[in-house]
Amino acid sequence: MQVTETLSEGLKRGFTVVVPGAEMEGRRQARLTELGRSMNLPGFRPGKVPLSLVRQRYGTAVTGEILEQTVNDATRDLLAERGLRSATQPKVDLVRGDTAATAGKQAADDLEFTVELELLPEITPPDLAGLSLTRLKAEPDAETVERALADIAKRNRRFETIEEQRGAAPGEALTVDFVGRVDGVAFEGGTASDVDVEIGGSGFIPGFAEQLEGLQPGQERTINVTFPEEYQAAELAGKQAAFDVTAKALKRPIDCAIDDDLAKTIGFEGLEQVREVISQQVRQEYDQLSRMRIKRELLDILAEKADFPAPQGMVETEFGSIWQRVEADRKEGRIDDEDKEKDEAALRADYRRIAERRVRLGLLLAEIGRVANVSVTQEELGRAMRAEAGRYPGQEQMVIDFFRKNPQAAETLRGPIFENKVVDYIIDQASVEERTVTPEELAEIPPAAA
Repeated sequence: MQVTETLSEGLKRGFTVVVPGAEMEGRRQARLTELGRSMNLPGFRPGKVPLSLVRQRYGTAVTGEILEQTVNDATRDLLAERGLRSATQPKVDLVRGDTAATAGKQAADDLEFTVELELLPEITPPDLAGLSLTRLKAEPDAETVERALADIAKRNRRFETIEEQRGAAPGEALTVDFVGRVDGVAFEGGTASDVDVEIGGSGFIPGFAEQLEGLQPGQERTINVTFPEEYQAAELAGKQAAFDVTAKALKRPIDCAIDDDLAKTIGFEGLEQVREVISQQVRQEYDQLSRMRIKRELLDILAEKADFPAPQGMVETEFGSIWQRVEADRKEGRIDDEDKEKDEAALRADYRRIAERRVRLGLLLAEIGRVANVSVTQEELGRAMRAEAGRYPGQEQMVIDFFRKNPQAAETLRGPIFENKVVDYIIDQASVEERTVTPEELAEIPPAAA
């Protein structure tokens, strides 16, 4: 094939590629001959159908197939021969195609097409051993453990019925029946009977339990609430609903002693075992916060070192994804106070900088991972699939089957695993100082990087 470079500007490259018509004809003849060996027509023995008849029946389809295959092969060879790594899918446009099969010509036209692409930039990974990081550590204290025990005791309280006829007060509980409606229509999961609702307690839709205060057994009340925007049932998220509530009984809580009997109630041998389990759980939460903090510090450092040009095609794709979420948030009134003061041009500029930072960081992490031979195993991908399926109780197998049938969807799980493995690799190579802080200091949100 003949290749002519037509563009070399920054990371952008352009080429015109010409494949001789003779090569195209050779490919087509080979494919038609292959089809003829398995073609059956009345009056001809299998494999003995004349090539002219094969061409008559399959010529147009084979021409299209060979055209696509040749363009793909030539583009791949062009990149390989010149050592080019494309940042995104190359843009290919046909200039002159092979029309011999459809035009009845004896010789095929040369195939001519153009290729435009953006290259991945040259990336030199930093000296990982020279990176200095701080890992913040915190230990569960007695107060934290005791608060958790108090919460367990509260959840395991028993309630006794109040015979006095009066309205419910905060801290007490009402046994109620209710029917919920959106736009006047009862919705799935919005009807229940004999439910104990603590007045002012959590666990229900915000505003539901608060509006039960003062309601007496035997009375009815209609309560209006709005489902949170993040509500797990997407069809109800952000919607207003009315609940018709009937109170049936008033109850008061009986405090539960924090002792070995409580521990046995929840399946443990004794109170000290519960304390140890709580400490382990809190320590895991602190470890997760610690990792989040050191990962953020690392990414901020790497962002400063990622001084190579970012492929604009990748930036545009990332920006488009970010801006779509920004517009959705603005529509729902969830925009940050800081962003409210900015006009659209300023907002776009800010989020484009974020998109560019993400692209550079992603490319740098990918290059570090490539050099270090970091990869994602099928076992790791399988665990991620099962974890994702676990978010949909009762539909786990359906989610697993979806990933197995849609490899591209499964690939969306590979990226975060790869990134975390590369981050772990870098942290292992870097110089890390450990510093003990309070749980409050560990939980502080550090200022955003510029």
